[in-house]
Amino acid sequence: MDEKTIPLDKLPVDVKVHLTGGKSWGETLDYRALFEQTSEAVFIIGLNFKVITANPQALRLLGCSEGELIGTTVEEMLMLDETADRHSILEKHQHSTEQTLKRKNGSIIPVELSISVVHDQKSMPAYIQLVARDITERKQTDRALKRHMRALSVIGEVTAGLFRSPKLDHRLPEVLETLGYAVGIFSCAIFDIKNGPVQVKHQWTDHTAADFDVEKALTPFAQSLAEMPERVFSVTDVQTDSQSAPSVSLVVIPIQGTLGFWGFLALFDREDRLAWLPTIFDIVQTTANLIGAAMERVHYEEVLRLSEARNRVIVDVLPDALIRVDRFGRVLDFFAKADHPLYPFQNAVLGKRLLGVLPEEFIKKLIGEENLPFAAPERLESFTIPQVSNTFEAELYPISGQEALIIIRDITERVRLDQMKSDFINRISHELRTPLTSTILMADLIQQGGTPEELDEYWRTLNSELNRQKNLINELLMAGRLESGNMKLEATPTDLIPILNDSVAAVKPIANKKRITIAFETALNFLLIWGDKGGLQQVFINLINNAVKFSPENETVEVNVKLEEDAAQISISDHGLGIPSESIPHLFERFYRAQNVTVAEVPGSGIGLYIVKSILDGVQGEIQVQSEAKRGTTFLVSLKLVK
Repeated sequence: MDEKTIPLDKLPVDVKVHLTGGKSWGETLDYRALFEQTSEAVFIIGLNFKVITANPQALRLLGCSEGELIGTTVEEMLMLDETADRHSILEKHQHSTEQTLKRKNGSIIPVELSISVVHDQKSMPAYIQLVARDITERKQTDRALKRHMRALSVIGEVTAGLFRSPKLDHRLPEVLETLGYAVGIFSCAIFDIKNGPVQVKHQWTDHTAADFDVEKALTPFAQSLAEMPERVFSVTDVQTDSQSAPSVSLVVIPIQGTLGFWGFLALFDREDRLAWLPTIFDIVQTTANLIGAAMERVHYEEVLRLSEARNRVIVDVLPDALIRVDRFGRVLDFFAKADHPLYPFQNAVLGKRLLGVLPEEFIKKLIGEENLPFAAPERLESFTIPQVSNTFEAELYPISGQEALIIIRDITERVRLDQMKSDFINRISHELRTPLTSTILMADLIQQGGTPEELDEYWRTLNSELNRQKNLINELLMAGRLESGNMKLEATPTDLIPILNDSVAAVKPIANKKRITIAFETALNFLLIWGDKGGLQQVFINLINNAVKFSPENETVEVNVKLEEDAAQISISDHGLGIPSESIPHLFERFYRAQNVTVAEVPGSGIGLYIVKSILDGVQGEIQVQSEAKRGTTFLVSLKLVK
């Protein structure tokens, strides 16, 4: 406490007597009561720096009696290193500092010491008053606070690294180790019990307890934790099999996040019995919160990564061109696979306006007025782009008022198929109508009667037209069976020669009508190949029949067999119209007919060669075409030999 300078003649009588060598202590009761009853320790020190007296609080502080204290030097009591420090006390009018007092038992007490030098009327030093306040508790609190702040700082730095690290699993053991040293425990772990048993995901154990089994220590409490996962769980005197830590105390803190529960943080102490918990629990709780936040970050990043990967896969497999544009038609993103007709435009238009690349009517239809925000999806059907032969359709989907996604789909094949279907319907209608008309006419003529010769002719024509209808319907049914998988083909060892002989014989009546010769001669009496007898017979009847159909009268159709290294090659050649080179790649497509055949009005459905190719694919055979306009066509069929 602060004291003003007291004149010597104003001091209590007992103090004056003591200072002048008297033997009694004081008669001034007011001063003595204050001296003895104050809560602070007061020491009266003579100018020789020896203790004159002290109040009861001072004696209790040092743990000694007044007789043991009187005569003790300041150096002994305050543990000063040098006597020169005495002069620094006298030179100051008042002095307050932190110091240490030595107790009777040798222990040290930290105190806040107020030093007052009392002067007489002549301003000469008379005695020294020391007022000591025990600051042991404050010092302990300061040390705990500093340790607390230091631990928080270290934990903060380490856990902050979690948010910068792409590999959380590699950083969590480091966080646990730092936490363990910061709070003075020997082991800590992150674990979960979602699927029943304890699953330790990350752990740290001090090297002095290498034999400590975290999972085994946690297992007895798994059920309790599962029943109340959101509460802090603690228990003391947990018995373990570890020699280095036979009995431990345990605290488990749930790791929470905004998305929910991410597991538990467990801490093990073998000495303090959780004595540290009240003072530094917020360090542990902060660490658990930071770990939970880091786990959520990783979860978010994983969700985003999977979403991006999923979207990328979807974009990569889409056959369409994707264009992201703004209100002014500027291209923000452009994606097209390498085989898309618009792929070459990708780099040319990125960051530029679509106008000039796509048709103006396309831009106006999809994007509309530039000063109006995108509002609703738009669709543009069947348009073309300059310098590109394909046909497209486009759809616009608003992302926001200022951005939209345009999907451009190549529909060239669909348009071609639609045209083929239309052509097919027209051809089938014509093919069915013609024999049906003839059939109705022949039926009417037969009903009206005529000469025997006329009736015979009517019956032959009627039979021919009905067979023509039957063959067309059979082809349509077979194509449907092949597409649906209902027609089963089985490649087995089969003799090819009888199949060819039967096929030639089946077509010969048709050839005879046109006075066309089918030339088939072979020295082979037996040739074993892999094939399906019924299917191959359909193949060769179709090919030989086509050769006859497209040959002029009085011509020859050649059927030859040649042996290759591991296959039999059968060629069917005619000397008819031939096939334009641009039509050859499409010959085996459904309903396709070459333009020259259509012009020549040669009857047919356009599915016979599709059936041929489908059957050969089913028995692992191959077919090729060689043709020259107006010089004829050769079909080459290869079938594997049975070895």
